[in-house]
Amino acid sequence: MIIDGVEMRGIALDDAAALAEGFARNRAYMAPCEPVRPEAYYTERGQRARIGGLLAERDGGRLVPYVFAETATGAIIGAINLGSIERGPLCSGGVGYWVDQAWHGKGLATAAVEEVCRVARDELGLHRVEAGTLLDNAASQRVLTKAGFEPFGVAPRYLHVNGAWRDHRLFQRLLHDSPPPA
Repeated sequence: MIIDGVEMRGIALDDAAALAEGFARNRAYMAPCEPVRPEAYYTERGQRARIGGLLAERDGGRLVPYVFAETATGAIIGAINLGSIERGPLCSGGVGYWVDQAWHGKGLATAAVEEVCRVARDELGLHRVEAGTLLDNAASQRVLTKAGFEPFGVAPRYLHVNGAWRDHRLFQRLLHDSPPPA
């Protein structure tokens, strides 16, 4: 559990229906910050295929995917991924997350980002974690700042979001200064 009433756990194929419901429920709310998605994305079948890809990335050591589930209902109310994991001299990963509109402002994203950073440092031995937000996404920037991230630049036309290439503010959190694992 990361906050009262919510469990953060590894994603599973059995989450497909609940995840599709969560994305459908938040579709309009998340549209300004999301890529344009095909209709299949909002279906159980589409999420089952997507989760299969996430699990393959996990098994290859490139991704650690989690969901947030209400402990009382089992409803999926968000997710967080530690992805783009690179070993060697970079020893880094990137974090991305979403939280159900009804759960915004309750500390869920901050707690999850802090937990992912703990996993990155203590279990994976990563040196840093990075994240990017749309320039006007003040809520996500507050989450990252509360979780110990610092801004380090702006990437012009970084991601294709909501139908256009959008600039992003980049953040990072340095986790330790030990040399990379041999």
